[in-house]
Amino acid sequence: MRHIRTEPLTATSFAPFGDVLDATGDFRLINAGLCQRHHDRAALDFGPDGRAGISIFRATPRAMPYSFDLIERHPDGSQAFVPMSQHPFLVIVSTGPDASPRAFLTNGVQGINLHRGTWHGVLTPLHAPGLFAVVDRIGTTPNIEEFRYPEPWTVTA
Repeated sequence: MRHIRTEPLTATSFAPFGDVLDATGDFRLINAGLCQRHHDRAALDFGPDGRAGISIFRATPRAMPYSFDLIERHPDGSQAFVPMSQHPFLVIVSTGPDASPRAFLTNGVQGINLHRGTWHGVLTPLHAPGLFAVVDRIGTTPNIEEFRYPEPWTVTA
């Protein structure tokens, strides 16, 4: 079995794969000064034949160490995961099926937006309820490709 270790999720380390969604950095005050707006945090991409949709996912929590052999990608649109509880979750990404994957651990208040075509693991919450708002492409054509590694990977903290 092959092993990878988690690394903290930062905008710099995650940049080749997508955007980190968090309330850091520049903002402007709105709502009579009672709300910070961290503006335009992700490059959403739904292709010429798609539209944005918001879905709610409820995923079964997993435990570390975590073993996986499946990655997928969405060639026609980006996909954002916004946790609806303040619990860390695991984000597995890769530049392709022949490359070693990387595993990022969110800090509990971060979401992610995967760029169109980014290979990634399945939604992997580490705590219940595993509830996420997902913003991705809605269209009439399939938008998923899957790959199974011949030998599983194990992620450790």
